[in-house]
Amino acid sequence: MAARIPPGTRADVGAVNWLVARAIGLAAGGHPPNVFTTLARNRSLFRRWLLFAGGLMPGGRLPRADAELVILRVAHNCGSAYERRHHERLGRAAGLSAQEVDRTTAGPDAPGWSARQGLLLRAADALHADRDVGDELWAALRAELADERVLIELLLLIGHYEMLAMTLNALRVEPDAQAIGEQPKLMRMAEKALRRGR
Repeated sequence: MAARIPPGTRADVGAVNWLVARAIGLAAGGHPPNVFTTLARNRSLFRRWLLFAGGLMPGGRLPRADAELVILRVAHNCGSAYERRHHERLGRAAGLSAQEVDRTTAGPDAPGWSARQGLLLRAADALHADRDVGDELWAALRAELADERVLIELLLLIGHYEMLAMTLNALRVEPDAQAIGEQPKLMRMAEKALRRGR
């Protein structure tokens, strides 16, 4: 399916957004991802969105492996091949095994999850299906995560990636041509700097 709004050129997105998208692409080991060059067509909203998104991932308090686990489940729940493809690589770089990445499609009841992983996956499923988290699941999440800031972040992370998946699907953002490989050293260094600044 052709993109409803194609990725923008430098002239479409402006010099600042083009440099931002290009820098993200270089940090990720390739060209500017279509998600960025498409969303950057809304110039001012794109930069505001990046600040929010970066505060959740990679700059959040939730450990990266946990965040990637949740994002992979959200991508599956929303049927977003684009989001899933990107986060399969990022999940592996964050420490998830290939089996764990694949198993996110099976859900929280699949054998092999830790109690914590199962809770995180249940939270993603609950918010997707019911737009809420029931009291029993909330109590378990609160006991596991303990920090109110992390609980808030988890809900915002799920909601954000649901929103992004729906946007990617509705815009028919086309897959990126670049190969999926290891997370580049530059991206790992940026993530460490973000974590130190929290």
